[in-house]
Amino acid sequence: MTLHGTINDVVVIRDVMVPMRDGVCLATDVTLPAQDGKALFGPFPTLLHRTPYDKSAARLSEVSVANPVPKSNLAVAADLARGGYVVLNQDCRGRYASEGSFQKYLGEGEDGFDTLDWARSQSWCSGVFGTFGLSYSAHVQTALAVLHPEGLEAMFLDSGGFWNAYQGGVRRGGTFEMKQVTWAFKHARLSDAAKDPQVAAALDAEDISAWILAQDWHRGASPMRHVPDYEDYLFDQWERGRFDEFWQKPELYAAAHYPALARCPVFLMTGWFDPYAETMFEHYKGIRAAGGQAEIVMGPWLHGRRSQTFAGEADFGPRSRLDDSIALNYDTLRHGWFDRWLKRDDATALPPSVRWFCLGGGSLRKTADGRIAMGGTWRNDTHWPASKVQIIPYHLASGGLLSKIPQPAGQAVLVSDPKRPVPTLGGAITSGEPVMAGGIFNQVTQPSTFAAKAPFGPLTSDPNTLSFTTEPLTEAVEIAGLVAAELTLRADVPDMDIAIKLVDVAPPNSDYPEGFSANLTDGILRLRYRDSWEAPKLMTKGETVTIRVEAAPIAALFAAGHRIRLDIAGSNFPKFDVNPQTGEEVPNAKGHSVATAQFALADCRLLLPVMAP
Repeated sequence: MTLHGTINDVVVIRDVMVPMRDGVCLATDVTLPAQDGKALFGPFPTLLHRTPYDKSAARLSEVSVANPVPKSNLAVAADLARGGYVVLNQDCRGRYASEGSFQKYLGEGEDGFDTLDWARSQSWCSGVFGTFGLSYSAHVQTALAVLHPEGLEAMFLDSGGFWNAYQGGVRRGGTFEMKQVTWAFKHARLSDAAKDPQVAAALDAEDISAWILAQDWHRGASPMRHVPDYEDYLFDQWERGRFDEFWQKPELYAAAHYPALARCPVFLMTGWFDPYAETMFEHYKGIRAAGGQAEIVMGPWLHGRRSQTFAGEADFGPRSRLDDSIALNYDTLRHGWFDRWLKRDDATALPPSVRWFCLGGGSLRKTADGRIAMGGTWRNDTHWPASKVQIIPYHLASGGLLSKIPQPAGQAVLVSDPKRPVPTLGGAITSGEPVMAGGIFNQVTQPSTFAAKAPFGPLTSDPNTLSFTTEPLTEAVEIAGLVAAELTLRADVPDMDIAIKLVDVAPPNSDYPEGFSANLTDGILRLRYRDSWEAPKLMTKGETVTIRVEAAPIAALFAAGHRIRLDIAGSNFPKFDVNPQTGEEVPNAKGHSVATAQFALADCRLLLPVMAP
């Protein structure tokens, strides 16, 4: 343990090796308030931030409009320490300066619990704790909270903390989120094992994009095989298709533990184009139902990009940023939350606060940086789902029509070829590089679109896609909440996926002479799980099934003159893995089949959460 110099009015003690219950020690930087260059030992409330991304590194999410240069974890800690907190920045087990072996998501609760136990015995600690962090650093917070740690009195949960990893973050609707593959490869290259020149050279020789595209997904043959710990944890999660005891571990399934999470106030935030949008709303509902205090902010943001005005090809205007709309900046919002609950500054229980950004209403012209000006407006409520929401059905009909009025019975046929998957064009995505990016994109493929094949063009012309579109709206329709489709179909294969996408079709203008079709939200269901996540069942040939496919929540305004569109396909790749449609499990499938599905349109509808005027 080395005592370093002061940073203005704080003292940082670097690389304190904190012992865990199994003897493994985790490297922890302790930032203490200081006066005249000397540490003050309080005692103070203590804030814990745990990360697998290097406790000393700069964080791209730690920026503001006024200060766009990313701050390091130590700089964030220094700011908080100047406000009267001790801050612990810790490398997760098996990462950077910490000992042990990294098993993604597992054991994080116990390590956090033991860290608080250690801190409680230090002279500078008052025994009052808060936790904060984004993404994985949010996952470790909920993993800790479900264990009932003594003294945990506030959490600041940003874009993570698994409500149910099986339904968001790792898997979705029975499929596997391929961002887990790109994340594993990236971080295998940053692991201690990759410090070996031979391992590094082997990883550098791999082409993760080509491996994903080939769909030859087998343990022992992946680019991660050079770092077995990473390949093993990845395939352990990928091969577990059923909702079994693994997925019900507390660190992966906070949904079963909301009474524990409700023991302290929780601030929740993320963006519509973050994979954890649904997670944060489920946390809000679960904590409130358990009698706890929670507030939530949902912006039009990508993962951690709350000071940007854009996501993908769409710009939402300067008021879409957190800065000066929700708070002065992220730092003041976070600091104020802890002051309220750990220092009891004006800590009276407030009405539950829900603030969200409704997309749409902009000029639809091209901005100076080449994006479509989509615009938007902040909304607020004291409930979620929002108080004014009504579920309105839109019926599917022959000829690709989508209508509020039920139409005569008809059929539509979908062809799904696993070797020609429908390409992902935006959505709620993070860590997808180099094969996919998040946000809103015009739903038109190009030669640069991953997995797209000629002829390129609108997804509506893809032979593996069905589209249903309203007539131009005579008045605006605003939605806020979960989007779903109820569909009745029969297929000629034992298993397939049904992917849905909600699209806002804007009319042409001089900047966009073909119009602009903006993806808003999407979802998917692997049909073997249509009746049960625990007990999958293959279809028999010709069997008619009725399914419900849920998309992530969204808030958007379909302006008058726009059209509402529902796209249906057998894949959304590479956002989700591709079903071989043979009845085999993914990964490790050996073959594939082309599927044909017939939809009974009289029994098919899109369910939209429409805001009443």
